[in-house]
Amino acid sequence: MTKSELIAQLAAANPHLRQPDVELIVGTIFNEITAALARGDRVELRGFGAFSAKKRDPRTGRNPRTGESVEVSGKAVPYFKPGKELRERVNGGPLQDPKRAPRGTAAA
Repeated sequence: MTKSELIAQLAAANPHLRQPDVELIVGTIFNEITAALARGDRVELRGFGAFSAKKRDPRTGRNPRTGESVEVSGKAVPYFKPGKELRERVNGGPLQDPKRAPRGTAAA
């Protein structure tokens, strides 16, 4: 699903919101997650997962075309760890509504 498809689907599911408003909401959420990762913060969305930035140390790499050694500088890379509920839903587990199911039990 692309960002524009997500916006279209959310706009269709929420007819009381105008499409430009949905675009602003989605854009703001993505921008805030990006800004938090750039600051080195962790973003956790309960039931969905957590975004963080992992540090990679500098290393010596190889140019695949020439085989020559190349120094690769250290950097931070975005990392996503899915939450338990997301993993269960992706793997065909029960769809749970956390508002309806008592804690520690699955919704029927």
